[in-house]
Amino acid sequence: MTKNEFLEGLRKALGNDLDRETVLENVAYYDGYISVQVNIGRTEEEVTADLGDPWVIAQTIIDAEEAKRGTGRNAGSSYTTANSGFSDPVYGDGGDYTREDYYDQNQGYQTHVHTFGFDTWWKKLLLILGIIGIIVLVVSIVGGIISFLAPILIPLVIIMLIIRLIGGSGRRW
Repeated sequence: MTKNEFLEGLRKALGNDLDRETVLENVAYYDGYISVQVNIGRTEEEVTADLGDPWVIAQTIIDAEEAKRGTGRNAGSSYTTANSGFSDPVYGDGGDYTREDYYDQNQGYQTHVHTFGFDTWWKKLLLILGIIGIIVLVVSIVGGIISFLAPILIPLVIIMLIIRLIGGSGRRW
């Protein structure tokens, strides 16, 4: 993804929820960051790939702004509609660009996925303890079921054996 594509995606994502000044401030920050990295010798694609998805960055910025203002998701609705958002002559208003539009436009773009690896001793120990805990839980459940059914099943099995012995001896000719 190029620098302009990244900044456009960020601007569109931020434009739905933040005021124009905050949007321009954050877009300018990432514009400067990418320019500095390109001047160091990296390509725009490398820098934007390292930054990740502009929609994820935008959500982080929006959450931080809401926390600053004390208007988070739990503090009431702080959503602004497309008509109350900013209008930019280059990029249009922020309300007509959806996440699906962005992904349709950038189908080949890969986001970074963080996975849980077992690269340290405590993570391996946690996995082993979890497995042991599951085994103990299963054994205790099965043992509980058997101890509950044993007083009923053992007499039934004994009665069936007696009936079979009694009934089976009379049938032999």
